[in-house]
Amino acid sequence: MISGLYEGQDGDSRLALRVDVDGPRPAGRVSGDLFTVAGSTTSYAGSFVVGSPVVRAEGDGTRVEGRGAFTFDSPAEDVSVTITGQGATAALAGRVFPLAFTSPYFRSVLLEQDSVAGAVPFVSYGTGSLPAPSGSPARTLSVVAAYAEAGVELTLAPPGVIPVDGAGADLAWDDAELHHAMTQQFSRYADAPAWRVWLLVASRHVGGYRGIMFDYDDAHQRQGSAVFYEEIKGTTPEAQRAQLRTYMHELGHAFNLLHSWQKDLAVPPQPLGPQGGFGDLSWMNYVQNYRPGGEPGYWAAFPFQFTHPELVHLRHGFYRDVAMGANAFGSGAAEVVPFEPPVEDHSGLRLELRAKEAFELGEPVVVELKLAVTGEPRSTHGHLHPDTEFTQVSITQPGGRTVLYRPMMRHCVDTSPRIRLDDGNPAMYRSAYIGHGRDGHYFQRPGEYRVHAQYVAADGSRVVSPPCVVRVRLPVGADDHAVAELMLGEEQGKLFSLLGSDSTALRAGNQALDELLDRYGSHPLAVYARLVKGLNAERGFKALTADRRLHVRPPDPEQGIEHLSRVARQDGVDNITLNLVLRRLARAEARQGDLARAEAVMDRMVALFAAKGVNPIVMGQITRQAELTKSALAAES
Repeated sequence: MISGLYEGQDGDSRLALRVDVDGPRPAGRVSGDLFTVAGSTTSYAGSFVVGSPVVRAEGDGTRVEGRGAFTFDSPAEDVSVTITGQGATAALAGRVFPLAFTSPYFRSVLLEQDSVAGAVPFVSYGTGSLPAPSGSPARTLSVVAAYAEAGVELTLAPPGVIPVDGAGADLAWDDAELHHAMTQQFSRYADAPAWRVWLLVASRHVGGYRGIMFDYDDAHQRQGSAVFYEEIKGTTPEAQRAQLRTYMHELGHAFNLLHSWQKDLAVPPQPLGPQGGFGDLSWMNYVQNYRPGGEPGYWAAFPFQFTHPELVHLRHGFYRDVAMGANAFGSGAAEVVPFEPPVEDHSGLRLELRAKEAFELGEPVVVELKLAVTGEPRSTHGHLHPDTEFTQVSITQPGGRTVLYRPMMRHCVDTSPRIRLDDGNPAMYRSAYIGHGRDGHYFQRPGEYRVHAQYVAADGSRVVSPPCVVRVRLPVGADDHAVAELMLGEEQGKLFSLLGSDSTALRAGNQALDELLDRYGSHPLAVYARLVKGLNAERGFKALTADRRLHVRPPDPEQGIEHLSRVARQDGVDNITLNLVLRRLARAEARQGDLARAEAVMDRMVALFAAKGVNPIVMGQITRQAELTKSALAAES
């Protein structure tokens, strides 16, 4: 076998060459990364790949050659590799490299895994423990072994266990705390591309997710993932099998692999597999959405491996498209075509986007999504919010450029509760902040924006909304200009996405919001700074220290009440956000020991929405929500 990694140097140029023409699941590729060596430093120079090399015997060796695709202007496009024994010679880009065989793996990645005390990390699963498809041999698969089968070597750093210091092992983490934890805890975290990734085995997520690739909103993404023990724990074969898939799935995102049904959103777009991607037998598909057959069909056919295109990406994707901290997830700020309505639509569903008449410059742009039934009752999943990526949003900016909204945090949902839409429940609604995401602020200048959304239903139907016009006004006075500048900072955008954070990495953003409240507290946009400050104070915050200790800042209900009560009295936030504010305000009152005031807040919520003329079906849902909140707060008290 000649496949594997070869390395060598010609003068100041170093080559890492991957030959992949024989052995297990050969991809039929030759690829490589070139680096420039200057003194004691090494810099990335470019990559290439040969898609269909010709392989033939030549004397005592093997010759592999073909036309290469380069990321840089090369004086010659032909690539020729001659392999003899444990050595090789490669001629490409006007240079000749003497090479030595260094590894049977095509890439090597350092995995640093930490776990919160009480969260037991996954070890391995025997694929013969449960029925598996014919042709998939029974073997013991750990995460390391499963990636090894894909040709990627995972090297494990010494694991760490994070004590919880009396706070209880069953701690719920939110997105802000996870991002802060990575910046503090990951010993090799850096704003630079490298082959290393951090995985946190946490207790649970506030949203009930199984896993998340949460490092998704800065210049050096894909360095941090988490899995949540309380959602995937268990010693049965079924539980162990699901744990393996969750770990593989989240780490797959760190390698820049998208969900199976989202590959057409990559840059450049990739072809979808069968059934619009839902038919992929891959770690990157959702088990419950597999077609045909759902979860039983998936496990009956899944061979515990990546698809061929995913394998090609892992082994031969250009360096910056795969290495952690290099190109952004999905490959950067995408220019996309606005979602086009299908030629035929028999889904029985209608998707609408709504927004207020106009936004001030710097005001967080929030849209309401409505999914309604158009005739006979329909069942689908309830993942309407864009952060789960079953719904995508495109934004056509005033200059005509169309970009894809990419949420700061992307949540993987391994369960999809069914929602029945009928006469008694004709629609579901979600509120989404789309003003800031992975690519920064999307509404940074005055003008008219056109926003489309696409919802991927449970049966794979792609339901497209009519365009929603979002108008951003030009600031009028000096105060409006000053407030807009304080609202549009990058860290402020992250704080709005995270609904607040204590992270020191976002200190400047918090200081800007404090300045806004101090100097322009009566300005209409101050309500959003109070919203962020109030929600963050009311919930408490977990922070990992450099010495691997977990510090828990308890909730501050007094400050939460101060800010949230003013938000509740002031016009500005949308109805769905106002609903959240009132429920969190009630929780803060209960934590202050005043259950009667908490219940009064819920009564006021019902009366307020009734006065707004909310339709009777939604009004009934709000009333039930208020009663459930009262019961929950009474139980907590």
